[in-house]
Amino acid sequence: MKKRILVTGGTGYIGSHTVVELQNRGYEVIIIDNLSNSSADVVDNIEKVSGIRPEFVELDCLDYAGLDKLFTKYKGIQAIIHFAASKAVGESVEKPLLYYRNNLGSLINLLDLMPKHGVEGIVFSSSCTVYGQPDELPVTEKAPIKKAESPYGNTKQINEEIIHDTVASGAPINAILLRYFNPIGAHPTALLGELPSGVPQNLVPYLTQTAIGIRKELSVFGDDYDTPDGSCIRDFINVVDLAKAHVVAINRILDKKQKDKVEIFNIGTGRGLSVLELIQAFEKATGVKLNYKIVGRRVGDIEKVWANPDFANNELGWKAGTSIEDTLLSAWNWQLKLRERGIQ
Repeated sequence: MKKRILVTGGTGYIGSHTVVELQNRGYEVIIIDNLSNSSADVVDNIEKVSGIRPEFVELDCLDYAGLDKLFTKYKGIQAIIHFAASKAVGESVEKPLLYYRNNLGSLINLLDLMPKHGVEGIVFSSSCTVYGQPDELPVTEKAPIKKAESPYGNTKQINEEIIHDTVASGAPINAILLRYFNPIGAHPTALLGELPSGVPQNLVPYLTQTAIGIRKELSVFGDDYDTPDGSCIRDFINVVDLAKAHVVAINRILDKKQKDKVEIFNIGTGRGLSVLELIQAFEKATGVKLNYKIVGRRVGDIEKVWANPDFANNELGWKAGTSIEDTLLSAWNWQLKLRERGIQ
């Protein structure tokens, strides 16, 4: 009998790619999503890619009674991958209460219901934002947690603390926290990718929408940072590589290979790339010239951060393997496919 996994936010960007990888590894997947930043037809594309249609339930993780009923209906869920969260840094500065209510309440409901329904493990979608601006680069898992630069980042920090405190209280839960860096790209089939509602808050969707003519120009926020070209530096990781890290984490929990009841791993490439370097790599990979302009700094942005992924590489046996050029080409192919489908 297949092991049953619940994926919250499973029609979202990272969630949908992870569902495909889980199904490829023989897991039975149940998706819940409130469709606030995704579409139900993503389930059709997951089926096209993997050949398996996952169970999908439209449900908000803030709906405690609805979650309780779901666990009762789908008995035997062994672990959860928790993606469901609001995730735009800029928006979180403008709407902090929305972020605190959604991101904290969702996790609390799940942790509260897990013991009741015998769910033993959770993989939590965390972020390198918990490190703030690190004192040393590349950043390891032992780096101190800094005061968050945004409410979004703060929700990740608080959620990590909630998990630690819940497990320390004696709750029968094992957890792996994946602190990932900047996910970009799309599935090689161009059937799954990042499709934000409205104006993109993330760099690469805005970049590809600019390249195809939906947006007039891309704004680069600041060229006066203490970096070689003055623009911010990030660790950009391919979304499929990232999805595979979640499968490895689930395997580790269910195979009882954890060395601690809560484990933390950096999921990144180990390579820092500036925004301007990313633009150059996109132009090289696609042959498309990008219209961009330098504007002032954006509130909440970190100057530079990239991962030391050695612990994840050695302990999990996971490694990011896709080149930045292939990753950006996949994002462009996804944008072209969206145009074919009449989606602007």
